[in-house]
Amino acid sequence: MTAPLDGIRVVELASFVAAPSAGALLADLGAEVVKVEIPQGEIYRHSLPRLAGIRHDFPEAPQFQMDNRGKQSLTLNLTRAVAQRAVRALVARADIFLTNMLPHRLARYGLDPDRLRADRPDLIVGILSGYGRSGPDKTRASFDYTAYWARSGMMDQMRDAGSPPTFLRPGVGDHAAALSLVTGLLAALRMRDRDGEGQVVDVSLLHTGLYILGNDSSQALATGEAPPAHDRRRPRNPLWNQYETADGRWLFLVMIESDRYWEPLCRTLERPDLLADARFADARGRYRHSAELVEILGEIFRTRSLAAWDAFFADQSIIWAPVLTLREAIAHPQPEAAGAFTEVDHPVAGRYRTIAPPVRLSRHEMRGERAAPALGEHTAALLRSAGLTEEEIDELAR
Repeated sequence: MTAPLDGIRVVELASFVAAPSAGALLADLGAEVVKVEIPQGEIYRHSLPRLAGIRHDFPEAPQFQMDNRGKQSLTLNLTRAVAQRAVRALVARADIFLTNMLPHRLARYGLDPDRLRADRPDLIVGILSGYGRSGPDKTRASFDYTAYWARSGMMDQMRDAGSPPTFLRPGVGDHAAALSLVTGLLAALRMRDRDGEGQVVDVSLLHTGLYILGNDSSQALATGEAPPAHDRRRPRNPLWNQYETADGRWLFLVMIESDRYWEPLCRTLERPDLLADARFADARGRYRHSAELVEILGEIFRTRSLAAWDAFFADQSIIWAPVLTLREAIAHPQPEAAGAFTEVDHPVAGRYRTIAPPVRLSRHEMRGERAAPALGEHTAALLRSAGLTEEEIDELAR
C-alpha cells in the first residue's frame, strides 16, 4: 500500500533534536528526507551512551538513530558558495524545506524563507525556532532546556513547594515541538493540494512549552495568577498525590474526582473507618485536613512494598500508578503490546530495540525500523540528482 507521503521530498537543514525528529516522522510516513550535515557530523550523531554515563560500548548514538531514521545523508560545508548552490538546487526539487537554523544564517546562505518561496511559491518551509520568528528574542539561540522548559514557566511549575527547580531530561520539549511541526506540515501539504500554494510553518519551543503547560498557563492568562505549586505534604486533594512505600519506592494516586473515589479507596485499603471520620466527609473537608489525611495514607502505604501494592491493586477500580524506573518502564509488557518499540538492523551496531513512531495508522504501518544514514552516505548521488557536475562534486569533496 502506498505510504501517506509517498513522493514527497524533504530537505532538512537542522541539528540536534526537534526539527530532525520531525523529519524522521515524515520519513516514517513515506517522505524522502535528505539530511544536510556538516562534514564532521553534528555532535548529536557522536553522543554515544558512554558519554552520558552509561557503561556500555554501543557504537552509535541511539537517540540520533531514532531521530534520523530512514533519511539520506549529505555532508556540505555551507560556508562555501558551491555548497550553498547545491542546497538550493536540492530545495528547488523539494516539497518541504525543514530547518532550525537561525534567521541570519539562513539569509547568509541564501536559504531564508522569503527568497526560497519567491522562487518557489509552492514550497513549504518548516521552521523550528526557540522563541518564534518575531519579537525581541527571534534571533536568540536556544535549546528546549531554555525556551521550552525555563522560559515557559514549566521549570518553576514542575516542582513541589520548597523544592529547587527540576532538571529537564534531554529532548523532552524537542519531541513535543516535533509533533506540532509535523501537524503543521501535514496541514500545509493538504492546503497545497487544494490551491497549489505553499507557506511557512512556524513552530517554537517557547510556544510549545506554553501549550503543553496549557492547563496552568491558560489559567494564568485568564486570572493573572499562576496555580500554586503542588505540596505533597498538604495537597489540595490527598487522593491526587504521591506516597512512599515500605521499600523506599513511590506510588501515585490520581483520583481527581475526590468524592467519587473516596469510598472505593477506603474500602480497597480496608479502612472503612475513615468513611465515618467527619474531617474527611467530602472534598472540602479532605482539603482542609489534607495534612492529616496525607499522614494517615502515608502510614498505610508504608506498610507494603511497591510490588506488593501493585499486586494488591491489580483488580481494584481506583486510579493509580507505580512510579517506575526507566528500565522497569521499558521492561513492562504494556508498551510492547501497544507497539511502542521496534527493532532496527544497523550495519555497525547490529540489531537493537528502539522507540517506534508515536502514531499508529491502520492503513500504514509506521514501524520506524530503518537505520539512520552513515555520515555523508548519499552525498555524491544526491549532488548528481541536484544537477551538479562531477567537477563540482569533486570540489565539494575537497
